[in-house]
Amino acid sequence: MLNLPNSLAFSRMLLAPIMFWVILNPQYFTDNGFHITWNYYFASLLFVLASITDFFDGFIARELNQKTLLGAIIDPLADKMLIIAAFMGLMMIGEASAWAIYIIIIRELFITGLRTVAVSEGIDVAASWSGKIKTVAQMFAIGFLLMHWEWGTELLWLSVALTLYSGFEYIFGFAKELKGKKA
Repeated sequence: MLNLPNSLAFSRMLLAPIMFWVILNPQYFTDNGFHITWNYYFASLLFVLASITDFFDGFIARELNQKTLLGAIIDPLADKMLIIAAFMGLMMIGEASAWAIYIIIIRELFITGLRTVAVSEGIDVAASWSGKIKTVAQMFAIGFLLMHWEWGTELLWLSVALTLYSGFEYIFGFAKELKGKKA
């Protein structure tokens, strides 16, 4: 069912590759007479707009009771598309550590797989507070790196640490639920 929250998630899925293209093509701006900083501003604007849809799709779905199975699938997928597009773009232009990005992507893929298994076992693996804090930390790191601001690299590594922590929390929570279910 296509409702407002799902439409917002789909818009995030569309904004991710556009932002990725902007990050990788600064010459589009410089060749057209704009200073390189306009590339940073535009990529950041796209990222902020997409990030705002992440907040509002969940908020609207809960407040207006518009939660759907489609939304439960595409919302985390749209989140991953946005985060991975931003981090991959930043890595490809030399603004982010390849190791940091590798760790983040592997964790995201692993936890997505774990959540799929959890659903098949009838276990609800809702987003934890550490997962939400991890997402906010990643978004701040991306914002700082896109704008080439000081502390971007430090925020990236902080988000890596939070990414690993929340990943372990998901793993242990899943194992505990699975053990309780089979007992």
